[in-house]
Amino acid sequence: MVPQPDNRFYAWLPFVTLLRKEILRFRRVSTQTLLAPIVTASLYLFVFGATLGNRLTVLEGFSYAQFVIPGLIIMGVINNSFANTSSSLFMSRYLGGIVDLLVTPVTPPQFIMAYTLAAMLRGLLVGSVVLLISFLFATLPWEYPLLAALMAMIASFLFAQFGLIAAIYAHNFDTLSVYTNFMILPLIYLGGVFYPISILPAPWSSLSYLNPLFYLIDGFRHAIIGVGDTSFAIAFGVSATIAAILFAWAAWLIGKGYRLRS
Repeated sequence: MVPQPDNRFYAWLPFVTLLRKEILRFRRVSTQTLLAPIVTASLYLFVFGATLGNRLTVLEGFSYAQFVIPGLIIMGVINNSFANTSSSLFMSRYLGGIVDLLVTPVTPPQFIMAYTLAAMLRGLLVGSVVLLISFLFATLPWEYPLLAALMAMIASFLFAQFGLIAAIYAHNFDTLSVYTNFMILPLIYLGGVFYPISILPAPWSSLSYLNPLFYLIDGFRHAIIGVGDTSFAIAFGVSATIAAILFAWAAWLIGKGYRLRS
């Protein structure tokens, strides 16, 4: 009797194929997707680590390099996770390749997770290399390494979902640039990457708590150096809640095929 193939394998084959396609996509242009952001982060590390790292302090007991490095790592994770899903899905829409993908037996959850896992891989790879380079400039205490890894994964997952949503709503390449230049980057810079919000005067210190990226940055830094402007529970709770909301939003849009079939 000839053994029957496992139907579960065939059910997940489209997901594996799409995931492999997305990983190969950013690997083929690794100079742009991996090397360029690493060089940019290295320049930040040189400026704030080699030149100001031991001459400036914004947090008692830590050099400026120790303070700023966690923010630069999470910034690399955020930017590259968003860029991967937003550029890939938008190009599929723009070139019409999304039509071929929609007729394949890929379920909406598989569709989302294939794009998400590839984006997380790219974001975490960039963040890991930035971390390795940072060893040249400062030694980090790593108080809670598992919590730091969890926050990095939440950040990459969150912005992978945001990238999918942005790609669906974007009308052209300029719209994607608006999301990056006028939303993500300002929120990163104002979220405490280069300074603790506790040193800001009122009302700016209070307004900073309305910035959703503050909780990602502060939670990641808190897990590494052991000091933060807010508690772990609040930082992780707010970040995980936003990630869940964006995932539900992306799932709803993709499940309906909103602006994907036109």
